[in-house]
Amino acid sequence: MSNSIPGWKRRGEAFWREHHERWKRSDLNQREYCEAMNLPLKSFSNWRCMFRREPDPFKRKLLYRRGGLKHTLSHTLSHTLSHTLNHGAYPTSPERPALVVPPPRDGHRRRFSEAERRRIIAEAAQPGATISAVARRYGICRRLLCRWKEELAAPIFVEIVVADGAEP
Repeated sequence: MSNSIPGWKRRGEAFWREHHERWKRSDLNQREYCEAMNLPLKSFSNWRCMFRREPDPFKRKLLYRRGGLKHTLSHTLSHTLSHTLNHGAYPTSPERPALVVPPPRDGHRRRFSEAERRRIIAEAAQPGATISAVARRYGICRRLLCRWKEELAAPIFVEIVVADGAEP
């Protein structure tokens, strides 16, 4: 009996996936689509549930920058390849002075001697200087400069006199 109705014939996954995609693109509801294509509604619903349980395929996202794209995708010959502040890609200005210390090599850390640390801390302690501006000038983070300040601060000694409690 099931062979007498053409829509009741067993079909494979590719058949139902194609109909599912066509149904999603159409303006018909599920019942109307099945009647128009002569498909059994129950089979279509079962396959639709199976397709819905599948995870969505990964969709590539476009990356946007605030303020739009700043440069073209292909660089000109005069363009520097680096976009970091440390390598001089940005012009120097009063807000962005040139770096005093060269940037570290890839995979290496810069080492500052204790004398250099004290000199940088003294520069940050000058009137009108900010810790952030000095840190940017030397290519280090603000928190590192604060940590150096705590570590290299001279200990404060206070004279304590222990008395027996009687007034002299």
